[in-house]
Amino acid sequence: MHNPIEHFQLLPLIPLTLFGYDISINKAVIMMWICTALIVILFRTAMRNRSLVPGRLQSVVEMLVDFLYTMVRETIGEKEARIYFPYIASLFLFILLCNLSGLVPGAHTVTSQIIVTGFFAVLGFSISMLTGFIKHGFHFFKVICPPGVPVLLYPLIIPIEIISLFAKPFSLSVRLFANMTAGHTVLLVLFGMTVTVPIAAAWIPFLFTIIINGLEVFIAVVQAYIFTILTCVYIGDANQMHH
Repeated sequence: MHNPIEHFQLLPLIPLTLFGYDISINKAVIMMWICTALIVILFRTAMRNRSLVPGRLQSVVEMLVDFLYTMVRETIGEKEARIYFPYIASLFLFILLCNLSGLVPGAHTVTSQIIVTGFFAVLGFSISMLTGFIKHGFHFFKVICPPGVPVLLYPLIIPIEIISLFAKPFSLSVRLFANMTAGHTVLLVLFGMTVTVPIAAAWIPFLFTIIINGLEVFIAVVQAYIFTILTCVYIGDANQMHH
C-alpha cells in the first residue's frame, strides 16, 4: 500500500517563475479555480430568472444567503453586516467547496495545505485588527490589558494577552488543516486496505470507508462553518471592543 500522505504532496503541473519566485500551477491551484468558478456558476444560474415564487435552486441559494447573513448580523452587528457579508459569504462557500473537493476521485483537498488555511486565518485576523483600530483608534489596544487589572500585574498580563491574541489565527488555521488532513488520510488508508486484505474480509474496510466518507461530508460542512463563524466573532469582538 502506497504512502497515504502522498495524496497531499503538490507537484508542479505547469512550471512557472516570476522574478525568481516559483508560481507553478499545481493541483491545488486548479482546484481553487474550479471552486471559484462553481460558486459563480451557482449564483448566476440561481439568480438568472429570479421570481417571487422561487424555483428549487433559487430557494436553496436564498436560504443559504439568509442563513449566512443572519450569522454575520448576530456576530458582527446590524450596521456592519452589509459591509462584511460579501467577504464572509465568499469565505464560507470557498472553504466549503475546498473541503469537499478532496472527496472527488483524482481531485485535491485544498484546505489540507496549511498555507491556504493560514492565509485565510491571517486575513480574517488582520481585518479584525484593522476594524478595531479604525473604529476605536489607540483605545483598541486596551484589549491587551483587561480593565480592573492592577498596575503591578501589567508586566505579566500584557505578554500573556499578546500571545493569546496572536494565537487566534494560528489555532484557526491548524484546526481546519488538521481535520481535513486527518479525515482524508483515514479514507485513503481504508481504501488501500480494501484492495490489500483478503477478498473475504475486504467488505469490512469498504463498509467503514462508506461510513467515514459520509462523516467527512459532515465534517467538511461543520469545519467551514466553524472557520467562518470564528472569523465573524473576531471581527465582531474588535468592532465592539469585546475582550
